[in-house]
Amino acid sequence: MDSMQARPQQAIRRARWVFTLVTVVIGIFWVRAFYLQVIHYDYYRKAALSDQLKEYEIPASRGLIEAHSGGTVVPIVLNQKLYTLFADPTLVKKPDQVAETLAATLGGKIEDYRRRLGTSHTRYVVLAQKLSAGTKDTILRHKYAGIGAQEMTYRTYPDGSLASQVLGFVNNDGIGVYGLEQALNKDLSGTPGELKAVTDINGVPLAANTGNVQIAPKPGDSVVLTIDMAMQRQLESVLQAGLKNDKSDSGSALILDPNTGAIKAMANWPTFDPSNFTDVSDPSVFSNAAVTSPLEVGSIMKPLTTAAALDQGVIKADQTYNDPAHWEVDGFNITNIEEDGGPGVKSIADLLNLSLNTGATWELMQMSQPGGTMINKKGRDAWHDYMANHFRFGQPTGIEQGYEASGTIPDPDNGYARNLTYANTAFGQGMTATPLQMAAAFASIINGGTYYQPHLVDQLTDASGKTTVMQPKVLKSDVVSSQVSQEMQGLLEYVVNHHYLTPPFNQSLYMVGGKTGTAQIAKPGGGYLENDFNGTYLGFVGGDKPDYVIMVRVNDPKNGGYAGTGAAQPIFASLGHTLIDNFGVPPKGQ
Repeated sequence: MDSMQARPQQAIRRARWVFTLVTVVIGIFWVRAFYLQVIHYDYYRKAALSDQLKEYEIPASRGLIEAHSGGTVVPIVLNQKLYTLFADPTLVKKPDQVAETLAATLGGKIEDYRRRLGTSHTRYVVLAQKLSAGTKDTILRHKYAGIGAQEMTYRTYPDGSLASQVLGFVNNDGIGVYGLEQALNKDLSGTPGELKAVTDINGVPLAANTGNVQIAPKPGDSVVLTIDMAMQRQLESVLQAGLKNDKSDSGSALILDPNTGAIKAMANWPTFDPSNFTDVSDPSVFSNAAVTSPLEVGSIMKPLTTAAALDQGVIKADQTYNDPAHWEVDGFNITNIEEDGGPGVKSIADLLNLSLNTGATWELMQMSQPGGTMINKKGRDAWHDYMANHFRFGQPTGIEQGYEASGTIPDPDNGYARNLTYANTAFGQGMTATPLQMAAAFASIINGGTYYQPHLVDQLTDASGKTTVMQPKVLKSDVVSSQVSQEMQGLLEYVVNHHYLTPPFNQSLYMVGGKTGTAQIAKPGGGYLENDFNGTYLGFVGGDKPDYVIMVRVNDPKNGGYAGTGAAQPIFASLGHTLIDNFGVPPKGQ
């Protein structure tokens, strides 16, 4: 009887246990469903769409670059719309047939296309670039699954290699490299747009799908340069012809407005065609050497040394001094070239005209102790202050160019033979500067004493059409006094008047001043090459005031004579006459 009563109770307990288990299982499924469908709904929805959701970047149109031509501006860099052909290998169904079509249409080997179409672990393979619209349409007309084309913008250069190193170029990744394109890449690039599209199984966007999202691209800023196109052509022509005559393989030249810092023309040789930059075997040709390649500048430093000594009041422009034709500094002899006239009484004008190393050294001695014949810490510190803080050597100018170099100036308190080193810097050895740095510093001592930042951008126009005109930027307003500046103009005109330039300048109508430089080329391991020199010339032309500064660099000329006088000076003379004859330099009094 007891066992009969126990069986129903066991059945009831089993039923309750089963009911409880079923309830728990149902609860677990319910909680899981709630977790999946409510809490993580967005996550799993996106995962479900991931095979059909594609994200496309819509490239922004790169800003145009223009330059001055007469009274207007003209494009110097334009954009051209071409196409990149690509494949999604996971969607390609007939790789052999596609490869044959590509080879027949584009050229190339079938095997190469077949290999790319079979690439694994990627959904994007580039098949061809820079296709015309016609060629692109010819291929897409076949409607092969997994084959598509993307519109891309490429730079075109209507003037070929003109100003190429100033401009730089845009590489195949759409990034500006070298020159202006690199320095202003962010401004010129604009902001890409974005397209998220739900596609069918072949990767074709479903245009009517509400999941499509588009953000329009923002075009880059357009730029107008300070460059004068006609002046740039003349500069490049004169430089190339001059270097050929000098038997030099390379050189640089630039023309600067000393009253604003605007670069009117700047070039180097050899150069390149930015439309075909991939054909260049030596990438050093891409660099704007006038900005990126410092050198020991030679005697074109002497006007700056003289201006610094005049500004400190330790010498006077009309004074004379006794020049011994050699100085001993730190156990080494400093001498002059043979045309110095030997020991004797010399004027400051003679110092510049005869290019006296001993005279520049004497000026440093006067910075050390007026009337003295020794170089000391006071003189080194004073000259270092002018080099670093007045003339801004040892730091970039901030011009809109990629890879601008800073140059070097020695520490006044540390290093071997410090007095000798500083004596060398007084005549342009033992320190380095770029042609641009020299031109900007020189401009500041003949324009009244203002250092304007050299610049290439005249104005910027953004996507909304707002134009910003770039105003001249003063980096230092008291480089030298206005009196010293006027004295330097006269001293440098004296130098030109006492040198043979072909054809000569009419200095009764125009003010023309300048200075040659010949510097030994430094050996990589120290010391200097015996018979290898760089030639430089730094000067100005104008009417009642200097209108243009011209800087010329000739690397290792082989035409005989001094590199500065025989190689760089004729290029300066040609450029000076070109500016007077063709670019509005007014005669004195007008």
